[in-house]
Amino acid sequence: MAIGEIKELPKSWAMLGGDGPETYTLNSSYQKGVVDASTEMVDDGIMEKLDLKSLGFESTNDTFRIADFGCSVGPNTFFAVENIMKAVQHKHHAQFNNSPFSGFQVFFNDVTTNDFNTLFKALHSNEKYFSAGVPGTFFGRLLPRSTLHFAHSSYCLHWLSKVPKEVLDSESAAWNKGSIQCDGLKKEVTKAYSAQFQSDMNTFLKARAQEIVGGGLMVIITGGLPDGVLMSQAGIGMHYDLLGSCLIDMAELGVISEEKLDSFNLPLYYSSSKEIEEIIKANGNFSIERMDSLSHNIWKTSRETKIKVSVTGGRAVFQGLLEDHFGREVAEKTFENFETKLDENFSIIDGAAHEHIDHFILLKRNVN
Repeated sequence: MAIGEIKELPKSWAMLGGDGPETYTLNSSYQKGVVDASTEMVDDGIMEKLDLKSLGFESTNDTFRIADFGCSVGPNTFFAVENIMKAVQHKHHAQFNNSPFSGFQVFFNDVTTNDFNTLFKALHSNEKYFSAGVPGTFFGRLLPRSTLHFAHSSYCLHWLSKVPKEVLDSESAAWNKGSIQCDGLKKEVTKAYSAQFQSDMNTFLKARAQEIVGGGLMVIITGGLPDGVLMSQAGIGMHYDLLGSCLIDMAELGVISEEKLDSFNLPLYYSSSKEIEEIIKANGNFSIERMDSLSHNIWKTSRETKIKVSVTGGRAVFQGLLEDHFGREVAEKTFENFETKLDENFSIIDGAAHEHIDHFILLKRNVN
């Protein structure tokens, strides 16, 4: 394992598995919307930036290999992969005058505690592509050198490999007492989170650079913030503050200790496009072919739908984190109270001056 690579992440980093009513499988409509919103950009990127001839597909029957890093339990990963395959086939037909295409192999990656059983049960047997599960953190090498022609990662990289230790240290200037997130209000906290994000992104890019062939493409979709906007000013930051207030209430009631509360922070960092661009350029292994933001249909839906997506989606994503730290009973009560508070404060959050953005980044692996 190379220096800087992360061996494994905490088990609670995985989304809520299974196929029951509270699981990620049935409560990831926001993430599905991100995939839908990116389809046209992915299509355009493949048509304009992927040169199958230079990758050797004119003279060989090589299989086109794709990986989805952070696939979770489905079904969103299948939609993303099928969109990529359709676009590649279209490009192949256009570039080689409808000559036969050799086929696809797809690698589905997520942490070792991801519910791969549910994922592959949902993958119907067909002849569209060969598939394989690749368990392990993507903050490190997972595949042999020059394996991939296309890499994809959607809504994963705003998750850090760990919470910065400084924000949990009462002796540190970056101690984040009173908040469970990087809200941007304390520069020392922001600096600690930003440094962890930069380190993680660089590790991710270095690993993918070894796995992707020269001229291959990678799409990264991740949660972020408009340049100059603090997390506390965005609706998503207000959501997390509201979730944190539910835990603060329980600490004040003596249900959990203050020390237990102070030792909990979300391992999330929403970066600006400028910050991401600087990291990619400093890494030096990829050229930036496109950076854009996605338009999500959730903002056009009803009040009731927004509340439901926030509560059920939040539970599917954060249930494991809260249970691991506070126990199941506290986690359940937190989401009950969160739903009540969100309903009471919805007009304030929905009327936030800013909203987070979903970054779309298309990269091409440099040819060495």
